[in-house]
Amino acid sequence: MNSKVACLYFLSLILFTTQLFAQTYARNGMVVSANKLSSETGVDILKKGGNAVDAAVATAFSLAVTLPSAGNIGGGGFIVFMTAEGKVTTIDFREKAPLAATNDMYLDDKGRLIDDSNHNSIKAIGVPGTVAGLYKAHRQYGKLPWATLVQPAIDQAKNGFPFNWSLLTAAERFTASGNKYPFMDAYFRNGTGDVLQPDELWKQPQLGTTLELIRDKGQDGFYKGEVAKKIAKWMKANGGIITKKDLRKYKAIERKPITGSYKDYKIYSMPPPSSGGVALIEMMNLMELANHQEIEFNSTTYVHLVAEVMRRAFADRAEHLGDPDFNLHMPLEKLTSKAFAKKRFEAIDMTRASVSDSTKFGQLYDGDSTTHLSVMDKEGNAVSLTYTLEYGYGSKMGSPELGFIFNNEMGDFNPQPGITKTNGQIGTAPNLVAPEKRMLSSMTPTIVSKNGKPYLVIGSPGGRTIINTVFQTVFNVLEYDMRIDKAIEALKIHHQWLPDRIIYEQHLLSPDTRKALEAMGHTLTGYGNLGALMGITYDPEKNVFTGAADSSRPDGGAVGY
Repeated sequence: MNSKVACLYFLSLILFTTQLFAQTYARNGMVVSANKLSSETGVDILKKGGNAVDAAVATAFSLAVTLPSAGNIGGGGFIVFMTAEGKVTTIDFREKAPLAATNDMYLDDKGRLIDDSNHNSIKAIGVPGTVAGLYKAHRQYGKLPWATLVQPAIDQAKNGFPFNWSLLTAAERFTASGNKYPFMDAYFRNGTGDVLQPDELWKQPQLGTTLELIRDKGQDGFYKGEVAKKIAKWMKANGGIITKKDLRKYKAIERKPITGSYKDYKIYSMPPPSSGGVALIEMMNLMELANHQEIEFNSTTYVHLVAEVMRRAFADRAEHLGDPDFNLHMPLEKLTSKAFAKKRFEAIDMTRASVSDSTKFGQLYDGDSTTHLSVMDKEGNAVSLTYTLEYGYGSKMGSPELGFIFNNEMGDFNPQPGITKTNGQIGTAPNLVAPEKRMLSSMTPTIVSKNGKPYLVIGSPGGRTIINTVFQTVFNVLEYDMRIDKAIEALKIHHQWLPDRIIYEQHLLSPDTRKALEAMGHTLTGYGNLGALMGITYDPEKNVFTGAADSSRPDGGAVGY
């Protein structure tokens, strides 16, 4: 073999390997999550005859062990489920405000926010919803026994799994913080008190015991009995306000999905208290009105248009959306209608940036401690599940007896009634704190159907960027027919109305485009990576599932069989 042939052979091998690792193909089912071990757990459930809901439940419990920054039983989230026949429902297991919560609970006697206490205090913890949501999904739509779905997570917690470099980064940060986070300081240490190291088995016996009670007693194993008693005891001892009554009263809710269309595709996403579905449909409706034959992908005009579309959807979200059980007259049909989009589109100036007016609306929701998983089974059922703790590692608090981390989701409420600022703090009524109210969210688990069958399953973490990263990925697939891995890795931007700026992935936007956008009146801020999308597409003609995990999550994985 001469040197030129050898070089070409070597290059082709690299390209083939890269493509192989970029996407994963399967014929019987697919699970994509932020941890490959947890994805494998879900696929094992599919192999045992479980359906997509079973696999999603098992994967989510596994992530509570392997991905403590976001996988959780101390937080909450949403599920969108589509059957192979095209029927769609959603399950809302968003956290709730405790019964003792009030709309001024984070303010001093002069009405000022106390030291970011809505995010960084024990009173930032909302009543967790994850266990109730997973249990309801299983009871309504699962096939295999509940214990079969929880047991893998118990085994991973009690027997241990290899500690990895991503976890080490967090471990070193928390153990170097002194007494600031005492629970987290002890969390990543082994039996001798040393910080765990990569490939060392990490065992979590207390979490394993908590999961055993959930395995044996279902949701009552968390919301009643020994676990609930220990949660309430810990809360009282540390100045928290969640009680046994709060836990006992918590219920997950099944809701109708938010629906829309783009060309020949149907889009299904999460309704309020998630704002993601409404904003996604509104933005897709706006983009459908543009002439994409004349607007080149990633051009200055394209980025400007996308930013203006985002600006309008986020302003509408802040003005109107909140917990539907407390806001009975949200104009959801109007916001997601083609006619409303037409009026909104006509007001876009394609040559100049609009101005975000801080006397009106806009908001930041959800922290970075969110994760997403996508599942499809061989029958064609699909699950899109996003759940969260809010910040990375949530409140960074937990009971040593129980072994899991509590959320800090109360920070997603508007903290000061009537106060709206240019930095993104909002005081509008729909999302003010109230007892048993669910805080507004950005999570956007989404399923797209083609010819009445599941076609694309997608979602992402990323806090306030979630809606926009999901929107752009869906648009990439539906408008440009991108492969799922290419759609996930393509340039993403983010505009949330307030603050009035475009956040962009700095290595993917050209300097010339940035300068041209600035000349149009935009303010731009570079960022390393937006979102961490986990997606699946299905080709019914070839009977092939294609899965891809965002490369920004080095421990993530698409696993199929």
